[in-house]
Amino acid sequence: MAKGNNYGTGTRDMAKAGRFAMNNAARSGNASYATAAAVGERWQSFATFAKGEGVKRLEGVTAQLVASYAQSIGAAVKAGSLSAAYGQNLVSAVNSVMTLVTKGGWQAVSPTKDGGIAARDNVRTEAPQGLNRDEVMTITESMRSNGNERGAAIIELARDLGLRSKEASLLNAQKALQEGRERGYVTISEGTKGGRVREVPITQNQLETLAKAAVMQGTHRSLVPAAQSWAQWRAGGLRQAREMLKANGISRIHELRSAYAVERYQALTGQLPKMMGGNVDKAADRAARLVIAKELGHSRVAITISYLGSMK
Repeated sequence: MAKGNNYGTGTRDMAKAGRFAMNNAARSGNASYATAAAVGERWQSFATFAKGEGVKRLEGVTAQLVASYAQSIGAAVKAGSLSAAYGQNLVSAVNSVMTLVTKGGWQAVSPTKDGGIAARDNVRTEAPQGLNRDEVMTITESMRSNGNERGAAIIELARDLGLRSKEASLLNAQKALQEGRERGYVTISEGTKGGRVREVPITQNQLETLAKAAVMQGTHRSLVPAAQSWAQWRAGGLRQAREMLKANGISRIHELRSAYAVERYQALTGQLPKMMGGNVDKAADRAARLVIAKELGHSRVAITISYLGSMK
């Protein structure tokens, strides 16, 4: 393969080359389309950095260059302008692209050892905001009064079914309501992370939440307005809903997913998580977390520490 041709990715533009490499990996089944999109987007930051250092081709990327990039990110993390998690993701994106284009011949750069980016600390230590359902309903009623009925439905689906904002937005609530009534479960397949399909158990309270969302959906396929794309909805009505949440003391939708997780944990074990004073034995704690991890759309039980606090 000729030098100076971005490892044959089909473009001389280094920024595009990274995206092309990830898209090819997705088409060949070596990465999910969601992962390819996320990595391709994060790669752009490195491409800009490399260009500033005089490197315009993938063939010119060295571990030393990436380490310098990681160190610049580490400085931004220490200054508080970037989160440690996002900083690590930026460096990981470079490793992912370079591993692909070099066909495994890349020596990965460590975000922590080479870049000095603090290790991620996602262990929850306190009860989630939005645990009081009545308080959340007060917020959503205010949203409806202000004309953002769809945003209100998204917030309620996040709180009562543990859905991510994109999953709730793309949900066919009418179909989900019928499935919930007939099977006692709802299948979540649209907008999921990594394309993982999952089932969420449904109670009477959740059926009421789905029923309200189904009415709001009307003749559309989902809660995204018919005349808008997902990106337009995210920047408009969904952003307004997030701002309303924040104005009322709930920092982000993730808090509502955490509230769902705490409620499910209590239903499964009879107690609250350890961070809230519970004292479930290790086996029961892990069993409950396995269930909740799947219901939230995760493949690893360890991820539940960001929702439920540390494990037993």
